[in-house]
Amino acid sequence: MKKIILSIAILALVLNLSAQKYHTKTGVIKFLSKTKLEDIKAENRKVVSELNSVTGDLQFLLLMKGFDFPNQLMEDHFNETYAESTKYPKASFKGKLIDVKKVDFTKDGTYTADVTGKLTIKNITKDVVSTVTFVVKGGKVTATAHLDIKLKDYNIVIPAIAEAKIAESIGVDIIMDYTKK
Repeated sequence: MKKIILSIAILALVLNLSAQKYHTKTGVIKFLSKTKLEDIKAENRKVVSELNSVTGDLQFLLLMKGFDFPNQLMEDHFNETYAESTKYPKASFKGKLIDVKKVDFTKDGTYTADVTGKLTIKNITKDVVSTVTFVVKGGKVTATAHLDIKLKDYNIVIPAIAEAKIAESIGVDIIMDYTKK
């Protein structure tokens, strides 16, 4: 009898923990380089992400060639010269919500929590910190965050001819619409 109760308890725990995972395959990452001469923006709508609302573990992965630009020439320069997307096809983030208990994933509302983690671009990994805003509504969770990324930190070299058109620091907006896994 004890074995049956223990088995049921373990099964309930496993089901409860797995029910606390949220995921998306259509997350969005946008970036903007703003200078006096030109604004360069791009958007990737194929970001895969997973969030564990119990542990606070948060991660995402994207293909660099998934960024869409307003014109093909910008996209080609990004993939060939700056991101070197063939050589470094993916970017990723792996982190943890520091204060996950501040977010009630079972109750509609707006919450904020700090996140810290490792951002990898072009096989260079740097520590990043941000604040995530969560909107919980009807069992769905939308997470948004902003990062400012210095291109030199990720060995993204801007040719002298383009220096006036590309900012040294790029604003990155992250939007994930999660559903329970």
